[in-house]
Amino acid sequence: MTALAERLRQVAGPVLAFGWLAAFFGLPFAIVLKISLSDPATALPPYTPVLDWEAGIAGWANLLAALDFENYRTLVRDPLYLDAALTSLAVAAGGTALLAVIGYPIAYAMARAARRWQPLLVALMVVPFWTSFLIRVYAWIAILKGDGFLNRALLALGLIDQPLAILNSPAAVMVGVVYAYLPFMVLPLYAALERLDRGLIEAARDLGASRLGAFLSITLPLSLPGLVAGALLCFIPIVGEFIIPDLLGGADTLMLGRVLWSEFFSNRDWPLASAVAMAMLLLVALPVVLFREAEARRLEREP
Repeated sequence: MTALAERLRQVAGPVLAFGWLAAFFGLPFAIVLKISLSDPATALPPYTPVLDWEAGIAGWANLLAALDFENYRTLVRDPLYLDAALTSLAVAAGGTALLAVIGYPIAYAMARAARRWQPLLVALMVVPFWTSFLIRVYAWIAILKGDGFLNRALLALGLIDQPLAILNSPAAVMVGVVYAYLPFMVLPLYAALERLDRGLIEAARDLGASRLGAFLSITLPLSLPGLVAGALLCFIPIVGEFIIPDLLGGADTLMLGRVLWSEFFSNRDWPLASAVAMAMLLLVALPVVLFREAEARRLEREP
């Protein structure tokens, strides 16, 4: 009886995990895929299904002939969607790079601070999450607008002669992205750096390595898993970001999140919007797959 209970306990974990994924990812994924292969219609809901789950064997036999993938062809042919995808990838890549440059020194300083101060520093990094994300982005509108705090401060210091047009620009989007996602970069880096054995750095210094050499040969390689994890935590949601480009970027900043919202709620073209969502899923899934492969190879090399 004890062996059976132990076996059930071992099986329960994977079953619950896969059940959770099936219910909250697999099923919504299947629904969105089904809608993306449908035809738009003036109805409620605004699409005509091509995939009919209740059609039986006769309906499924003609399935391949019925599928036309017109929505996906539209994504390829219309430069609007390609531009939105490229802009989203550029903003995500640039924002992630800036977050790494800014977040690494912060995480390093937190990890090297005295033990008694580290919980406070982590709490200060998490405190912004206690405020609504929307309110925090709206606050940047007050800071970056023509008569906002930033322009007034620069004018008072004599650094500029007239207000800068920062709001409704790619620069404002980048500022919002870096501000909103900085904790997602800092916390994984801090976790990796805090676990690092400082004796390795001391050994490298004793063997003649400079501070920079010890950092490049010891600290940076051992912190790469935290850096990659932080990069993925930032890159993936930035690709689909909607609020920041909508509020800070203006009409000229076209990203996949805004295109998705417009197709769903303005154009009411649910099949095309679902196709955009599927394309965006593929864009963000590729970095995750590459990371898993790299981690698997790294674990194989470890003794």
